[in-house]
Amino acid sequence: MNPLWDRLFAPLAARNDALLTLPDGGMVTGAAFHALALGLAGRLAAEGVAPGDRVAAQVAKSPQALALYAACIAAGAVFLPMNTAYTPSEVEHFLTDATPKLLLHDPAAGLAGLAARLGLRALTLNAAGQGSLRPAAPLDPVARAEGDLAALLYTSGTTGKPKGAMLTQGNLLSNALALAGLWRFTDRDVLLHALPIFHTHGLFVAVNTVLAAGGSLLWLPAFDANEVLRLMPRATAMMGVPTFYTRLLDHPGLTRAATAHLRLFTSGSAPLLPETHLSFTQRTGHAILERYGMTETNMSTSNPHDGERRPGAVGFALPGVEIRLNAAGEVEVRGPNVFAGYWNLPEKTAAEFTADGFFRTGDIGRLDPDGSLRIVGRAKDLIITGGLNVYPVEVEEALDAVPGVLESAVIGLPHPDFGEGVFALLVPRPGVTLDPAAVLAEVAPRLARFKQPKAAVLVDALPRNAMGKVQKADLRRAYADRFAARR
Repeated sequence: MNPLWDRLFAPLAARNDALLTLPDGGMVTGAAFHALALGLAGRLAAEGVAPGDRVAAQVAKSPQALALYAACIAAGAVFLPMNTAYTPSEVEHFLTDATPKLLLHDPAAGLAGLAARLGLRALTLNAAGQGSLRPAAPLDPVARAEGDLAALLYTSGTTGKPKGAMLTQGNLLSNALALAGLWRFTDRDVLLHALPIFHTHGLFVAVNTVLAAGGSLLWLPAFDANEVLRLMPRATAMMGVPTFYTRLLDHPGLTRAATAHLRLFTSGSAPLLPETHLSFTQRTGHAILERYGMTETNMSTSNPHDGERRPGAVGFALPGVEIRLNAAGEVEVRGPNVFAGYWNLPEKTAAEFTADGFFRTGDIGRLDPDGSLRIVGRAKDLIITGGLNVYPVEVEEALDAVPGVLESAVIGLPHPDFGEGVFALLVPRPGVTLDPAAVLAEVAPRLARFKQPKAAVLVDALPRNAMGKVQKADLRRAYADRFAARR
């Protein structure tokens, strides 16, 4: 038995229809993908990869890259995908921490020297799906249990070195089955896939959910608004990050007619502004479905497929998942979706779980009267000014409502009088001239005095990671001395 392979990949052997359709019209059938995955699994075994060994990959998105993931599942290996934007020095941390048996890399990434220095066996795979990684004799899928590791994903490392989240076969499979049911996926669905596949969103939420339902994917190498709109008439669903939707809203081709064939749009990986939610509904007639999760928990909540999708809310706990708020308002999660712990960090793992088995997410939330969850912010982003708590999201919502403000970020900076001072960064709408002082004056009547930013600056854009999350740690470092001279 190999739960993930048996449920998601084995059925592909009988599919002669398209599993992956490429932008140029080319396709990979389910049967062809199945054969490729088993051939690559055979190659992994020939390279000495045994069940439980880690296989690291920093490769561009391609059908072959996806087949590598499937091959790792068949071979019982632990798949470690890495962001293609990581530099060799950043990759070195993952390789020395995870000690993989094999590294797959794009020759253009400059990792050959690093692999040689670490004494690590390496094969290549470029963006065209070509390289020294070639299929060997097919490998019969090895036996694995639900508790065996399937993937090792490193967190973004906003509070120190990235940590490896250990995800089991059961974690990934339970989530795929839950989402396929909640979101009404069937074998008739075609998902427009423009997400990266080094992240839980694009690889596990999107791909695994479609495979669980027997559907297919329109396989884009990256998000491009023109390409997405061109292919929309051939899709039934799209999963995206907020940036996808803001870029589509900036495109004149986004209309009700353009989106008429789709039944579902979902958003995750970063907060979706209520304004974006409402604007998208007005333009297309579709209400974006938001959900909530993280690397360590996969998906934990979702707005309903049938029913109200509230702007700013991330919905209800998935079947079999428990959500609660502790006394400080921190979201805690327990269920089959929750990871097995942090790689090589038993003390950190123990500290992040409660005595009764709930994982402390670090997110601060509040519950609507009917139990729908809203994320207020990260615990580490909480601002304590003069002994009083300020949740940045509340202030950001007020700032974002000011005409001319495209978006904002609110952070706490060291302050000689208050411990931390509330500080705002404002991104103006295109063509709009903003006066920061005027913006702060406008929100003052809506916020208690201690919540009001003590200063604000204009910026062209907010720093984001690959999945669209604002990197507030970077902002705190950049503006750390802003209040240093104030008395």
